[in-house]
Amino acid sequence: MALGPKLRAMQVPAETPEPVTHEARIEAPAHAAQRLADALEETHNPSPVAVGLFQCGDGRFEVFAHYQEPPPREGLLKLIADAAGGDRLGPLRIEAIPAADWVTLSQGQRGQVEAGRFLVHGSHDRGNVVRRPLTIEIDAGQAFGTGHHASTLGCLVALDDLLKRCRPRNIVDLGTGSGILAIAAAKALKANLMASDQDPVAAATAAANARLNGVASFVSVVAADGFAHARFRHKRFDLVFANLLERALYELAPALARHVAPGGVAILSGLTQTQARKVEACMRAHGFALAKRILIDGWVTLVVLRRGARRVND
Repeated sequence: MALGPKLRAMQVPAETPEPVTHEARIEAPAHAAQRLADALEETHNPSPVAVGLFQCGDGRFEVFAHYQEPPPREGLLKLIADAAGGDRLGPLRIEAIPAADWVTLSQGQRGQVEAGRFLVHGSHDRGNVVRRPLTIEIDAGQAFGTGHHASTLGCLVALDDLLKRCRPRNIVDLGTGSGILAIAAAKALKANLMASDQDPVAAATAAANARLNGVASFVSVVAADGFAHARFRHKRFDLVFANLLERALYELAPALARHVAPGGVAILSGLTQTQARKVEACMRAHGFALAKRILIDGWVTLVVLRRGARRVND
């Protein structure tokens, strides 16, 4: 999934002559936030040292970019206006901030997250966590998914709830990002599962996180767009995660109908309440029934059941 607390390539020199950086920050609606982040990241005049975005409630995000020198305000305003495409934005704020503040941000030091029996923390909290079987260590990085975003949290809550009633055997996480959902399922079930992401960097990150969390032997990660990999061609799954965007879920629906086994479950997220209603209708048209809807901070996670005689094994 593209939206969320996603930080890219943020590096701090060992010695810096000036202990401040310059931050440009602007608020945008969810559907425009990623466009703005991409535009800021791709520009080279000036070139940012970091770009990211965080949810700030009501379907809106704050997009930020950090620079070694003060960026030209008028140039940024033009770039942002072109990327926004008419969407209503907040005011552009540019300020100098202490280097220590954005170093903390780059490391994703945002506290621990609990989702039922799952506990997610960053490496900075490693010494402060009371270890338990379903503890997951994930740092913010070049792939989405630290558990802080409501869509990821909703998927973890849905998984925890599902595992109280059944134990899926064939599992895949599409658009895995950091690999957090695949890692959570592997820790809970001690079962082999698959994960895919169209971004090779995300796929490599997910594999690395699986190793860090001691489940590399269970999690097989491939670089692919959804089910578009030879290893998925004839597979049917008891459980599919798809924490994506609305359009991606529409495009994925026919493939879900083919690859989710009768009685199997798909956990879908990355949706606003309005989008969720449309995706529900789309899933019904492809042979799924709504089993559960989870709402967290304006973001919806859908648990849908593939109609059919066979059920996920208890």
